[in-house]
Amino acid sequence: MTEMSTAAPASHPKTVLITGASTGIGKATAEYFAARGWNVAATMRTPANATFDGAGAERIKVIRLDVTDDASIATAVAETIGAFGRIDALVNNAGYGLIGLFEAMTADQVRRQFETNVLGLMSVTRAVIPQMRAQASGRIINVASVAGRMSMPLYSLYCSTKWAVEGFSEALNYELNSVGVQVRIIEPGPILTDFMTRSLDVADKDISASYGDFEARVWEAYKVEFADAPGPELVAASIFKAATTSSNWRLRFKPNGWLLMFGRRCVTTSTHTKIVARVLGAVPPILPWNRRRFERQSTRQLHRSQP
Repeated sequence: MTEMSTAAPASHPKTVLITGASTGIGKATAEYFAARGWNVAATMRTPANATFDGAGAERIKVIRLDVTDDASIATAVAETIGAFGRIDALVNNAGYGLIGLFEAMTADQVRRQFETNVLGLMSVTRAVIPQMRAQASGRIINVASVAGRMSMPLYSLYCSTKWAVEGFSEALNYELNSVGVQVRIIEPGPILTDFMTRSLDVADKDISASYGDFEARVWEAYKVEFADAPGPELVAASIFKAATTSSNWRLRFKPNGWLLMFGRRCVTTSTHTKIVARVLGAVPPILPWNRRRFERQSTRQLHRSQP
């Protein structure tokens, strides 16, 4: 077992361990920290596929880590401490989206989604806490989503995992602040990565016909939302800010999701639900909450049309 380091010279570079660093937000974050002088443990399931560019790329050490495998987590944490002496920040970024009609998802798909996005994040966090507690310093940065503060159609499972990450992070922050460690939450909105392609899992069963054109309408709306999304570098900058800010109690950072959350707070839940349904194409021909009004209007129009 690697001996824990509890101190570092002022001139010694800080170290960040990042999960899911092979592509997207994780890769951009690794390159962003390295370019600013940090040592980076860029972890991923298949290190052979890793490529990093930019200034400071020589500071990046690629390490195998599967967040669903406790043995690989322990090995990766030990290897990071062995190489760099300490861990100043943990970025829990590994995860993926299970998208589609909940009825069409299998039990195995649901289980895998929670094992990766929630239980895996918790396992890595638990493995790193002893080192940070011994140092009496550190930042645990959990990449959540605006989907952890508001819900969207076809995202029932993904939203569930991100809401879990939000609750876990907020509660854990109280515990760890008492020993000099802080927890931060990153809440991106739509970001242009491989989230909607390589990192996407779609509900197994094809029962979309039973829902009319609902699923097709919503998918088209999401394509529009992601078409002009910013790149992962925006999130990387927000993560770096979360790792380096002097505030001990600022919990949430919103790279590009602040407008969505501002709107969520400014209207009632029912109004917000209607807006989301309208924007994301989830509105059926007759909304349940408008059915009676529609029936009254139809009856009046029918009477007016009669001779």
